[in-house]
Amino acid sequence: MLRPLPNSQWGFASAAHLLNRAGFGGHPKEIHRLAALGLESAVDQLVHYDRHPDLTPAPEWTKPDSDRAKELRQFRDATPEERKELQKVRRRTEREQMTELRHWWLNRMVSSPHPLQEKLTLFWHGHFATSVQKVKDAYLMWKQNDLFRRQGAGEWLALLTEVAKDPAMLVWLDQGQSRKENPNENFAREVMELFTLGEGHYTERDVTEAARAFTGWAYERNDQSFVVRPRWHDSGTKTILGQSGNWAGDDVLKLVVSQPTAPAFITNRLWHFFVGNSPSDELGKALATEFIRHKQEIRPWLRTVFLSEEFYSTTVMRQQVKSPVFWVVNSARVLQRELPPAEATNNLLRLMGQELFAPPNVKGWDGGLAWITTNNLLTRYNSAEYLVSGENPLNYAANRSKKGPNQPRRLPLAGAVRLDSWLEEEDWVDPEHLLRTLEIRLFQTPLREKQRANVREYLASRTPLDTTDILHAIRLLMSTPDFQLT
Repeated sequence: MLRPLPNSQWGFASAAHLLNRAGFGGHPKEIHRLAALGLESAVDQLVHYDRHPDLTPAPEWTKPDSDRAKELRQFRDATPEERKELQKVRRRTEREQMTELRHWWLNRMVSSPHPLQEKLTLFWHGHFATSVQKVKDAYLMWKQNDLFRRQGAGEWLALLTEVAKDPAMLVWLDQGQSRKENPNENFAREVMELFTLGEGHYTERDVTEAARAFTGWAYERNDQSFVVRPRWHDSGTKTILGQSGNWAGDDVLKLVVSQPTAPAFITNRLWHFFVGNSPSDELGKALATEFIRHKQEIRPWLRTVFLSEEFYSTTVMRQQVKSPVFWVVNSARVLQRELPPAEATNNLLRLMGQELFAPPNVKGWDGGLAWITTNNLLTRYNSAEYLVSGENPLNYAANRSKKGPNQPRRLPLAGAVRLDSWLEEEDWVDPEHLLRTLEIRLFQTPLREKQRANVREYLASRTPLDTTDILHAIRLLMSTPDFQLT
């Protein structure tokens, strides 16, 4: 179990797979560069991303709101009509900031020199599944996102502890107002059920007692920070997971991650996210053992996974359904183009079923085949046309250029993918050569013959090829079942 992949099996296809799963894929030159490093160096480059800092600036407004206390007082003293107006202004500001925040993060995924860091941030966002719909504060959502980015590859208990004290989480699971007179069980329950242990590995009594231990952990709205309020805390003895003591919140987190089943719970979640299936019982035990061996630190555990034969199995490669976020980011990366404007990109993701910072519930997104519905697929196909042509799909047909009698026309459509940077001269005159070029860029492997034959037939019918023909072929390829997998 978890033996390193033999060097003889490392090459372009396996490097592409690594970049897809430890990041968001890339164009052929990126993949060739990664393959040339060799397996171990390639994995180390991705995993040890913190050796070279990412200096991407945060949005300008991502700082504590120094006027928040003043705003709260103003709201309390306002008339009902004034309150409505203040709420209207606040909601508009939040919408604008969240639109900017979503696009900022997506652009990081597209262009960051640390793809694994952003992929881990996306994993933790789904695992802890906090939504702005309830938090209603863009700064708090950015603050949590930054926490995932900073701590996402570190030690599991340290990350869990920071998340438990994160203001967005305190608001999301109602922990901020939990007092000894009336402990709120939402947070205590989700810590055990969704974050660390899973159903069947705790009792209702454990939840009740843990909720008592977490009392006093609160959210200070005036400066948007975590605080401990000793007078709210239940200082009595609690019995949690079979152990009794005068437990506080930090103690509960230590207790849950020390349970025998806890390592397997989080490693199975990580494996499923990066690999796309559930591990066998034997592999699951090996993953948990490796996690314990590395003192429950995420980074070295991921390194072992990315080096392993199991990670490059034929049952794993090209078998994971692309999430909407991955689909959009990966498309921008392989096409080497910018994302659409912020509102347009966010609308596409919402229609595909994955709006960032707004998971559907505390369990996050289901993923897998749940991404593939008739409506979601239609949105993907229309989005492919938009990303390739740069134009509204409804207007695409009206802009098809007419061919000259002898020469292919390479005049790019407004906002379209720029082909000259990644097509060779032979691609313009030899449809079979072009098809191979597009396969490598979009799939990193040959298409299945039936799908290949359909595209080959289209290209043969359009010779000599012009820009519009090639863009249309790319759109067709992005609308195949194979492009929905990674």
